[in-house]
Amino acid sequence: MTSLRVAVVTGSNKGIGFGIVRTLCKQLENGIVYLTARDEGRGKEAVAKLNQEGLQPKFHQLDINDGESVARLREHLKTVYGGVDILVNNAGIAFKRASTEPFGNQAAITMATDYRGTLDVCHSFHPILKPHGRIVNVSSMNGVKAFDELSEENKAHFRAIKTEEDINLLLKDFIEAAKEGDHKSKGWPSSAYGTVKLGLICGTKLLGEAVQKDRPQDDILIMACCPGHVRTDMSSQQGVKTIDEGADTPVYLALLSSGSTEFNGKMYFDRALVEFM
Repeated sequence: MTSLRVAVVTGSNKGIGFGIVRTLCKQLENGIVYLTARDEGRGKEAVAKLNQEGLQPKFHQLDINDGESVARLREHLKTVYGGVDILVNNAGIAFKRASTEPFGNQAAITMATDYRGTLDVCHSFHPILKPHGRIVNVSSMNGVKAFDELSEENKAHFRAIKTEEDINLLLKDFIEAAKEGDHKSKGWPSSAYGTVKLGLICGTKLLGEAVQKDRPQDDILIMACCPGHVRTDMSSQQGVKTIDEGADTPVYLALLSSGSTEFNGKMYFDRALVEFM
């Protein structure tokens, strides 16, 4: 057990996640930062790069789509540190515009990681989250755009969400429509990534409400954010921000001081609140 503050960043061997680890290593006082990746070799190479900068992150293998992998990391953190203080859920996928993968498959695969995998990590880590803990789910303004492109009927369904199962059913309907090729006629956007990230924003809101109800005295915050258009492999290096600039808002939220309850369950972009729906 230790009084050190422990941070975990998923999908962080490159891109925005790597920038978040680097920034946390510099800004997290009395802290330990875990860089995680599905591939152990790539993860350790990323740690070595940061070591060359004088930073000392630790590595642990993590595949957010593998329940056993998630459980191994959770138990490691619980045994060694008594829990975790900061979780930044950065791991995610996005298909390129030129992808030949059928749109329905794109929707299902994206949901499995960007929504289901992310929320599974949140649920798994919730019991070991220490008082004053912070969870930051990296989402996207594409989720906001997806909401704007919904039919009025589907907008009403999203506004009426009360439980995670409500989100699951909506995303299931979207995937089924995408596989049938009639998602547009059924009032859904043409962006699988945006629609799934909308689901994540809604899921984050529910998680924030739940933790406030279950642990009201623990000052735990669960938030979503958009890092911006960042130059990464995912964006084909077309972004306007560096990975360190993209890390700014996620790290800002992860390091919020006590008494920042107004942030809980909400969505942020460039440190500013995003209100929609």
